[in-house]
Amino acid sequence: MTNSEEPAAPGPRRSGDRLLHVALALFGIGLVAVIAIFVTPIVSDGKPGLWLYGLAMLAPLGFLLSLIFALWSGRRAR
Repeated sequence: MTNSEEPAAPGPRRSGDRLLHVALALFGIGLVAVIAIFVTPIVSDGKPGLWLYGLAMLAPLGFLLSLIFALWSGRRAR
């Protein structure tokens, strides 16, 4: 008989994990907006709308939030 331990159940989600999900969602939306800015003139003769440039600003915001999450979770692990 081997002395095998059962895998531990994952603990409850920390509140900081929500920050990572928000950061990834904002970055993804911003990235899709940047791609749409470049695709719009190719597909149509019009220029991209101002709202699309506003959505593109979500990419750096998501990146900044992910950096904050990384620094905060690294400090918490010590």
